[in-house]
Amino acid sequence: MASSLALSLESIGGSASLRDRAYAALRKAVADADIYSTREPVRLDERMLSETLGVSRTPIREAMTLLEQEGFLRTVPRRGIYIVRKSKREIVEMIQMWAALESMAARLATLHATDAEIAQLRHMFDNFRDTTPAEHIAEYSDANIAFHQAIVDLSKSKVIRDTIKNIFVHVRAIRRLTISQSDRAARSIVDHLRIVEALEARDTELAERLVRQHSLDLAAHVEASCDFLD
Repeated sequence: MASSLALSLESIGGSASLRDRAYAALRKAVADADIYSTREPVRLDERMLSETLGVSRTPIREAMTLLEQEGFLRTVPRRGIYIVRKSKREIVEMIQMWAALESMAARLATLHATDAEIAQLRHMFDNFRDTTPAEHIAEYSDANIAFHQAIVDLSKSKVIRDTIKNIFVHVRAIRRLTISQSDRAARSIVDHLRIVEALEARDTELAERLVRQHSLDLAAHVEASCDFLD
């Protein structure tokens, strides 16, 4: 049985490149969806997507073909098109790859990011200064994801950004899902502040090590606790 997980979509209106706009809208919707919140496979409804985006089915089909080529969707003959979800083993390996790429991004950030850019990382958690992350878990989850994306951006490395973007969809979904488990939110904000301090001090080795370990801790948590992924 397939899940009817709702995707966050808005009409894309008229455009000379409807396929590209449909692709961008669908890719963002898939990235933002809680694709691991249910055990059931998530099927896309072509007619519903066409109506919601306000375009014909042709650019929708073209966009879904591109997303399938990139590994985000899969076609099951006579059943439809589904969002690809990874096994626990695959998720762990993705997080391990993320750890390697993001830790290198942190290393490069100590060399290339400006003081002002690094300072912005600290302000990402200002809303949780007088409260605990667990009290505002959805907002903290968004800040947590934005923090990790910001470190990648501060590397100023297009190669790292391009390499990491496809696994980001799954790592982001798992971060969102696990942030409320085992007091991970409270522990993560401590880790984040230590990472910011290392970046501010331009301590290349420490920043790289802290970022790597932070993600490897997530991989270990998924390995030990996320049996629903199998």
